[in-house]
Amino acid sequence: MLAELISVGTELLMGEIVDSNAAFIAQELKNRGVFIHWKTTVGDNLTRLQEAISRALTRADLVILGGGLGPTDDDLTREAILATIGETPVIDTVYLETLTKWFQSRGRSFPQANTKQAWVSKSTQALPNPVGTAPGWFTTVPNTGKIIVAMPGPPREMKKMFLEQLLPRLSLPQNGFHYTTFRTVGIGESHLAERLGALTQGSNPSIGTYARRDGVHVRVASSAATLIEAEALAAPTELEVRKALSGFIYGTDEQTLPGVILELLRSKGQTLSVIESITGGLIADVLTDTAGSSDAFQASAVAYSNTAKRHFGVSESTLEQHGAISAQTTRALALEAKTRFGSSWALAATGAADSSLGNTMPAGTLFVSIAKPDGSVVDAALTVAGDRRTMKERAAFFALGALWRELVKT
Repeated sequence: MLAELISVGTELLMGEIVDSNAAFIAQELKNRGVFIHWKTTVGDNLTRLQEAISRALTRADLVILGGGLGPTDDDLTREAILATIGETPVIDTVYLETLTKWFQSRGRSFPQANTKQAWVSKSTQALPNPVGTAPGWFTTVPNTGKIIVAMPGPPREMKKMFLEQLLPRLSLPQNGFHYTTFRTVGIGESHLAERLGALTQGSNPSIGTYARRDGVHVRVASSAATLIEAEALAAPTELEVRKALSGFIYGTDEQTLPGVILELLRSKGQTLSVIESITGGLIADVLTDTAGSSDAFQASAVAYSNTAKRHFGVSESTLEQHGAISAQTTRALALEAKTRFGSSWALAATGAADSSLGNTMPAGTLFVSIAKPDGSVVDAALTVAGDRRTMKERAAFFALGALWRELVKT
């Protein structure tokens, strides 16, 4: 089954709203073996919306529209579907009564403009919306067997309708679809692709690489008559990926780098503390996003200014000879964190987000130091490009990646 998504709303085209609905729908359909080859965003224009639906029907079995089901004149999804299939609306009196009672129960009069939310047609049935006024539409296109689905734009309404109303009505394929996402750190996308070589040219299983803020993800996907057959088909390729990227894969699927690090610490009965400069608390932030992080994460501090760095163990001579952004400064911070907070491990990060304020290092220069349980210190450095936020994120995950590599060695 091929599907196409059409996101409706001028606010989407203007960048005023992020289209999170499309990502949710794509993920849910992918997990059920339905493939999306096209995704379109259309403004609140009847002609262009009708054109998008007509074009989608020439190449997809299932067309899903999100948005444009409100009561106002610029909510045109129903009108566009009706124009496409050549039908006229009729009032669903039962739903109109339900809609009227919805307003009355909230002490509000029923706006006549909302009457069109009770429309249906000969080929259309309403999808109930228990958390909003706009029902969805499930339309079987005459003489084709193809399906057009319309769902409301608010994510809270759409997700509930998708899971509870739409999925039970779809005759989804019985084939099996399997995928595994390998999460890597410490290797760029181009070097990763070189290691994978001809593996990326396969179609079933297929391999896709995706640069993310926490590293590069590698997705191996396969389809077959059953899920068991799909898993067996993917297994040899997954093994080859593991071999090619040995030393860089820290987890799979929903595992996160902070989560893997904290689990390694827990398994060893050890703890971690952090002192950050360039990252401004971002390392501690991503670590504490993980449930149960307090079992292994001891403490954190942000030593941003030189005054703060002096307070956390960096000597005046170190600052004068090497500068605030240096391996020597980062090493001193890591050792101080380990001692002051009494943790097994300590992590420190400094860097130059820009070249202002007398920074002697070029923008994008990052330094990381890791104080280990035996008292030794490991240093790492990296130069990155990007805006200030990008540098902070790269520094945070570079630091965590360096820590992960040391943890798996011990």
